[in-house]
Amino acid sequence: MSEENEVVDGLISRLTVIDQQPLERRAVAFAQIHDELRAVLDGTGADGAGPGVPSRR
Repeated sequence: MSEENEVVDGLISRLTVIDQQPLERRAVAFAQIHDELRAVLDGTGADGAGPGVPSRR
């Protein structure tokens, strides 16, 4: 499995956890996942530098 696939699989797992959180926490958590997925698809880290591996928050 490639590094990008592992990252995406990890993000998908996090979506399951986020979906179980109270509604008021979901928006922030989903925004973080969105930013990380965008960074992977853009080929940059979440901080805008380096390869498409999101930074840990």
